[in-house]
Amino acid sequence: MRATDILGMNERNLRYIRVYNRRDDIRVVDDKLATKEILRKTGIKTPRVYGAIQTSRDLKTFDWNKLPMSFVVKPDHGFGGEGVMVLRASEKKKEFMQKTIDKRVWLKSDNEDVTFENLKSHILDTLDGRFSLAGIPDVAFFERKIILHPLLKKYVYKGIPDVRVIVFNKIPVMSMLRLPTKLSKGKANLAQGAVGVGVDIATGVSTHAIVKVPKRSEVITHPDTGQKLVGFQVPFWDEILKMSIEAQQASGLGFIGVDIAIDRTFGPEILELNARPGLEIQNANLLGLARRLERVSGLAIRTVDHGVRIAKELFGAVSTKKAEVLGRKVLGSIEKVKVLSKNGKSTFEILAKVDTGAASTSIDFVLAKKLGYGDLLDLINDYKLDSKMTDTQAEKAAKKAEKELKALSADVEKVNYVRSAHGLTLRPYIKLAFFVAGEKKISIVNLSERGLLKYQMIIGMKDIKGYLVNVEKKH
Repeated sequence: MRATDILGMNERNLRYIRVYNRRDDIRVVDDKLATKEILRKTGIKTPRVYGAIQTSRDLKTFDWNKLPMSFVVKPDHGFGGEGVMVLRASEKKKEFMQKTIDKRVWLKSDNEDVTFENLKSHILDTLDGRFSLAGIPDVAFFERKIILHPLLKKYVYKGIPDVRVIVFNKIPVMSMLRLPTKLSKGKANLAQGAVGVGVDIATGVSTHAIVKVPKRSEVITHPDTGQKLVGFQVPFWDEILKMSIEAQQASGLGFIGVDIAIDRTFGPEILELNARPGLEIQNANLLGLARRLERVSGLAIRTVDHGVRIAKELFGAVSTKKAEVLGRKVLGSIEKVKVLSKNGKSTFEILAKVDTGAASTSIDFVLAKKLGYGDLLDLINDYKLDSKMTDTQAEKAAKKAEKELKALSADVEKVNYVRSAHGLTLRPYIKLAFFVAGEKKISIVNLSERGLLKYQMIIGMKDIKGYLVNVEKKH
């Protein structure tokens, strides 16, 4: 990292924050509740707020029973993760809910007990301004707890990781993933011991990792889990980039840090915005911000997609080349694939979409019939499920269909039911062999109706482990 490329704190303040971030907009972003309201109105995903406490009187009258078993309590004007407490019930639901609120006990990320009295004391500290930016009286609010996405589970000790994206002039210029550790007590805060992982803007693939405490140093594996930290794909990458630009536009700020967590159910959600993002992201990427910011200054960005495309074109090539030097194959967003038929005697060559946001691989009904699975689809189509069915009834139908399909083909692994805007349907999963990038894969794929979509096959994350994905590369 060249010294001339490094953005210093004073330069950041003078050239970018003072010039591009108006004071009124900064005040709004510093107010987490106000920020959430702006994001909500513009349709940008952010965790739900259950309620807020502004005064000691509110503390006495607050309806605690409206809080779920797990939640997050935050200061409205907090900074650096200070005052944030992630809590989960210490007992099973039945035992926990039977207790009166003053008898309930929660657990923090590090499994430390939090009694109701502890919680009230923490909220009073928040109201007194202990965690606020300027030490002034503050507001405490309760937010839905993010549930860790399974694709990130092995990279985390405890707690929830987040993605920090620096956006300037509607263009994401640098990003990193922050991974909680035992030292950070489950918090994604580098100053408290979390790991900072540089992420390539073009591909969403990790490139380099550091810790800041006890001393700044490079790490290859997670200090607690031992998981390798370079070369893995951050899921939902395109969506994360788009959300970061949309958040910058909604905030009115020209230079901003966007913090995004990936929920198991809801996918990427914005945790908060930062009008004065820190600069440790440069060390995590082994790259300086100064030159990147200069390159995009003054560019006319027409749309969100345009901003994403410019970011990838300008800032992705170097990291992708590094990955290829490391011996990792690079897949494009569209790949030529050879799929073996049911009897294994013939192959079908198709174009498949590589989707880092999909957990598993999927093939269309049309392709499934070509491969010899028409009898399975005919049987599935005989099941007319009513959307008013209970989950128990739907599960029973799925088990019955699974038994009948397995009698037809040894390739059948399972049958699940799926609720969607189109109603209640059954989705079979089969064992399928295919070739991608010259390598044979044997995968459990689902059969789904994709008639209106361009590609008959979607390759999900489970089948692209060990590869890098460059969305600009296409067949």
